Amino acid sequence: MSLDNQAVTLLQELIRFNTVNLPGNEGPAQAHIAAILEGAGFVVEQHGAEVDRPNLVATLGDPTSGPVLGLLSHVDTVLADPADWTHDPWSGDLHDGFVWGRGAIDMKSQTAAEVAAAAELASGGWRPERGALKVIVVADEERGGNLGARWLVREQHELARCDFLLNEGGGEVIPYGGERLYGVCCGEKGVFRFSVTTRGTAGHASMPTLSDNALLKAGPLLERFAESQPDPQLIPEAKALLEALGADPSDPRAALESVVATDPRMAAIVSPLLGVTMAPTRIRASEQINVIPARAVIEVDCRVPPGLGEQEALAAANQVLGAGEHEIEFLEKVPGNSSAPEGELWDAIGEWLPSEDPAGKAIPVMLPGYTDSVAFREAYPEITAYGFFPQTNMDIYETSPLVHGADERIDARDVGVAARCYSAVARRLLG
Repeated sequence: MSLDNQAVTLLQELIRFNTVNLPGNEGPAQAHIAAILEGAGFVVEQHGAEVDRPNLVATLGDPTSGPVLGLLSHVDTVLADPADWTHDPWSGDLHDGFVWGRGAIDMKSQTAAEVAAAAELASGGWRPERGALKVIVVADEERGGNLGARWLVREQHELARCDFLLNEGGGEVIPYGGERLYGVCCGEKGVFRFSVTTRGTAGHASMPTLSDNALLKAGPLLERFAESQPDPQLIPEAKALLEALGADPSDPRAALESVVATDPRMAAIVSPLLGVTMAPTRIRASEQINVIPARAVIEVDCRVPPGLGEQEALAAANQVLGAGEHEIEFLEKVPGNSSAPEGELWDAIGEWLPSEDPAGKAIPVMLPGYTDSVAFREAYPEITAYGFFPQTNMDIYETSPLVHGADERIDARDVGVAARCYSAVARRLLG
């Protein structure tokens, strides 16, 4: 069976394990993966905070003899309602060239491609000339990774150690200005969520003029969030992205306008990467409908580029909200994380890409959201970790709406593309 077919078949099998988190129940899927990798020659260990939710690390080679390449993925998924789907979410159907099911994109397809590539290398007799190849499959990513990646790097620190890491977060082809771009995710924004509190005096709602309604004071603040975002603050990865798109990073607003003029769809990818973003998501005021609130609280999801932190987030909030009698309090402070778009792993991806897509061009991108890469970057500060699951047939505008949505599916050819990539990168880095 060809590598492509092995990867597609494994994806179908993995989808048929219902690993919706909660409860997760990743154990049976991990056992299936373990059997494949052990049969190919890997040394496989499974460890977890809960017995039925193990994390898997499979090792080929000697980690003390050179660099270690880790192929990382998670097998838990979000929920799915079969009533909303064309095909059953746990069918793994192969129909019209697509594999259907929950996890087809996020991210059992990458698990299948990584495991199939690693197993084919090992069963064919390949061994690293230096260092080791690790296949790392974790639980619990969809709920923060406390039982998964975060637990693994803390409790099995040496077992999970890597010098290079490939994970989710990038790789779909991005058509732009006549080019075919492939985003290599080099970083993830930090989370600095905060609350904005307004105060007044309580009173009976039947006599509104006798009180000072804190909720009404929150209204203008919401309008300010709607009207503007903070000034751009470009980190090196964002500058490199704009340059790759042919835009001048010295004037970020003009650069964004040029991107919009070329392809408005690209603005949705680029805009959040140019600095701090803020989105009010919840508001709380009176607990009773007949009581005028003395206090109203707006909660804001604030994302901050790597290298920036609380100071920049606070300055951005003050810029948007202006002066006034409101109070800002941070609820979460999680710095962003990144790996430089240079070095051996970057070069290995760049060398492989023309073999699959001669017109393709790798560009650095950054995620506004979160993956398990952050746990590895925190645990191993010298690691180079990228999100890269290459797809040449489905572009980013086709795949993005399907993540966590109904009728999640992937072009079967792209599962093979990714498997070939991981095989080539392993050979390039490890010999």
